[in-house]
This record gives sequence, structure tokens and C-alpha cells, in this order.
Amino acid sequence: MRHNVARQIVAGCANKPTMLNLRSLLLLRSVSIGAQVLAILLAIYGFAITLPVIPLLLILSLLSGWTLYSWNTKDEKRNNEAHFFLQLLIDVLALSAIFYFTGGATNPFIWLFLLPIIIAATILPALPNGILALLTILAYSLLMRFYLPLEYAHLDHESGFNQHILGMWFGFIFSAISVAYFINNMARNLRQRDQHLAEAREQQLRDERLVALATLATGAAHELGTPLATMSIITDELFDECDKPELNGQFEIMRQQIQRCKIALSTLSASSGEIRAESGQRIQVKDYLLQIIEQWQVQRPGIHFNHHFQTDKQSAHIIADQALTQALINVLNNAADASPGAVSFHAQWDCNTLELAIKDRGAGLSSLASNKLGKEPYSSKQQGSESGLGLGLFLAHASIKRMGGDITLFNRKRGGVCTRITLPLENFNTLNTP
Repeated sequence: MRHNVARQIVAGCANKPTMLNLRSLLLLRSVSIGAQVLAILLAIYGFAITLPVIPLLLILSLLSGWTLYSWNTKDEKRNNEAHFFLQLLIDVLALSAIFYFTGGATNPFIWLFLLPIIIAATILPALPNGILALLTILAYSLLMRFYLPLEYAHLDHESGFNQHILGMWFGFIFSAISVAYFINNMARNLRQRDQHLAEAREQQLRDERLVALATLATGAAHELGTPLATMSIITDELFDECDKPELNGQFEIMRQQIQRCKIALSTLSASSGEIRAESGQRIQVKDYLLQIIEQWQVQRPGIHFNHHFQTDKQSAHIIADQALTQALINVLNNAADASPGAVSFHAQWDCNTLELAIKDRGAGLSSLASNKLGKEPYSSKQQGSESGLGLGLFLAHASIKRMGGDITLFNRKRGGVCTRITLPLENFNTLNTP
């Protein structure tokens, strides 16, 4: 199911720029139709050129109708390269028909044939682009032989040549504006598509890593369950049989640690397959954060820690989800490892959003760490050091992202790292709604 979602995201990213480019093409065509109507009126009433008005208006009306139909059609199946090629082919045919009635290859606007080719070269693959270029060349070649010549009211060679130059100037202006604005927008849409595709593929790779980690976690939980159960039984027997108080104290510590391992394995087994928000209870945000802090301080009692809450909505609620709890504890542990002497926890929220800032005074993030954190398991600790696998922040990123939140890490001005987490509270409320 997760891979299907990823494929849908990639497909959506690929189709969206095609749809935007199609909209840009239709807008360019609408502007072109208006410009052609203006050129026809200017030729008739400004330069006294006799034109077949009825065929020209019929062609432009059909093209306008097709444009309006294409603009109002929201069929996702049409948002593909084949349909885009069809739209450009219709433009070439419409231009060919208009040029046939307006002087053929002698028309000063004949180089508007280049616009569909430029657009195709920007958007389409080599094959349809080549086909469109060949068809355009064929149309241009036929218009050199078959066309209705322009009829001027005053046969003056010099004035006719000047009008031809003026038409070429106007065609150049229109083409330059079209290339600079519309085609640039199409190219930008393609760049955005490539960026979205890269992000979607990166997300898919992270999901695949999480699946692999979840599989390993489930296997590890099963493998460690039996040894822990055996150790628990032996520890209980030794505690009951031992009469020395100093040893009983040590056995009690062992029992507590074994029980803690059991709880961790139970949580791991329950949540390794899928991260589910419905596993928790709906409680107030302040109570939830205090529970996390209390749970974390039991694990890290020697850390110099302070927290600060700021809110006007004391009644805001959140789902006490185990995955989110573990993600926040991972971030706190990372801050504590970086600077045991100074860790701070700041929180502010309203009815819609919870914002957290976990700060430390450690060495800060290197450029390598900034690029890798959250994208793959990474640790800046030396090999052999405690907890140096780098999975904590990777899983924290994944858990928070899945819940619709965002997490960013950046260096503080006076040293250390600030981890900023934003969570939409409405997501948790809707998840708890039956």
C-alpha cells in the first residue's frame, strides 16, 4: 500500500506540470486569436487589404470553440504528452488554414510557425517534436505553392513592401513576447516537476528504508523476547533466595531494567509494522508534553533541563501517540547527548498548531550532517561510542512527517542546535474521530 501511494505521488507530480503547460498553451492561443482578429481588422480598415473575412472568422471561431472546450475539460487522462501534441498539431493546422487565405508564404506573419516547434522542443520528447517539425515544414512548403494572394486596393510596390516590413516587425514582437513569457513559464513548470519528482522518489526511498527497519525491529523484538523472559525469571528467583540486602538492591535494579526492556520491546512490536495515531488517547497538550518530559527525565536523570510553555488555549487536545512520544524522546536524547549540561524545551500552541523548540549547547551541525539528517540514518558520533547508529533522528523525522508535521534542525548563533517541530493539532483530532 505504501509503495502504491508513492507511485501515485510520482504520477501526480508528472501530470501536474503537463496540466499547467496545457493551461499556458491555451492562454497563449487565446491571446493569439485576439491578435489575429486585430490584425485582420487592421489589414482591412487600416491598409485597405481585401481578405476573405468569412473563411477566416470561421477558422478562428472553430479554434476558439476548441480552446474553450479544452479549457473546461478536467479529464486527468488528457493531461499527457499525446494530448499536448494534439493541441500543437491543431495550432499548426489552424495557422496553415489562415495563411492559405492570407497570402501563404508571402504573409509577413509566416514565421509564427516557429512557435509550436519551440513549444514542442521545450515540452515534448524527441519523436513527437520531430513529427511536428516535419508537418510544419510540409505545411510551409505547400503554402509556397498553394495560397490565395493578398489583394491591395492601391498597387504601390514601395507601400506594399513597407506594409510587409511592418507585418514582420509586429510578428517578431508577438513571437518575442510569447517566447519570453509563456514558454519561460512552461520551462519553469518542467523544472518544478523535476524537483517534485526528485522529492517524491526520495520520500519513496525513505519509506523503503522504514519498511526494512520495521522488519528488522519486529524480528529483533521476537528474538530478544525469550532471553529477557529467562533473565526475568532467574532474577526473580535470585531476589527471593538471596538474604543479603546489598545484593537485593542490585537485583532490584536488574528487575527494573529488564522490565524497561520488556516495555520497549512491546512498544517496538506494536508499532514496527505501521505508525498509527489511533493507538493513543486524546488528552490536553500540556498534560501530554509533561508526560513526555517526565518519561524522558526518568531515562536521563543527570541532564540539566528546563522547559517553558506558552499558550492561550489550555484546552487544546492531542492524541498521545506512542510513535510521536518516541520521536520527541529521540530528539531530546539527541540534544542531551550533544550537551548534557544545557537542554531546553519550549512549546507554544493554539487550537490548530503545536510548535516545539528543543535547544542544546553542543558543537552544532556540520554541513554533512545538515544534508543527511532526516534523509538517512546518520550519526556524528565516533564508531564504538554509545548510541551511535544514527537511527533516532531518522525515525523521528519519519514519524513527524507522517503525522503531517515538519521538523528542521539548524545551528544557533551562540553555539548548539535548535530542533524546531511543528505539528497540526487538527490532524490528531480528526484521527480520533470515529
